[in-house]
Amino acid sequence: MRPVIALLLGLSLFVGACDKRAAAPEQAAATDDGTVPDIDAPANAAAAPEAAAKVDRTHKGEGVPAFQFQDGAGKPVTLADFRGKPVLLNLWATWCAPCVREMPTLDALAARDGATLHVLTVSQDMEPAKVQPFLTERKLVNLQAYRDPDLRFSTGMGVSLPTTILYDASGKEVWRVTGGMDWAGADAAKLIGEAKG
Repeated sequence: MRPVIALLLGLSLFVGACDKRAAAPEQAAATDDGTVPDIDAPANAAAAPEAAAKVDRTHKGEGVPAFQFQDGAGKPVTLADFRGKPVLLNLWATWCAPCVREMPTLDALAARDGATLHVLTVSQDMEPAKVQPFLTERKLVNLQAYRDPDLRFSTGMGVSLPTTILYDASGKEVWRVTGGMDWAGADAAKLIGEAKG
């Protein structure tokens, strides 16, 4: 019964989240054949992730959820394991076009701010074996292959993909953004600075 429930929840996530056809600035468009865009293509204004339209602060002060997820070796971890410095939690999937588009900017952020900020990209793929090859193929060397094969985050929090949540060093939510964003840009740096101040 549990696999059927997980399949139904995953299907509803797939149908309801990551609208590849949306024209909103935070959504990256899929190609005409429905494939995920090439993130290694030359950057231009139309292809780069843009700032999300809205930062949601309605959950400010809420503690980190206790959901378990897996590190690259399959070991169970929770967000509480990362306390001590701010955590930027990005929920994504390999099939989600806006997620794929923002991954290089998350990789750049992790390279730049890794000493003062945990950048956790937690895959919501139902096939966790796809995650590490995805990161390796795209040379996203500063991101680890965290996986949530039971979709606890996306279904438990009722969020669409991509969703990025900033927690302060004590594990309290600061804000969340739904949709793609340039996480290596100046706007993101100001937002992330809210957890460090």
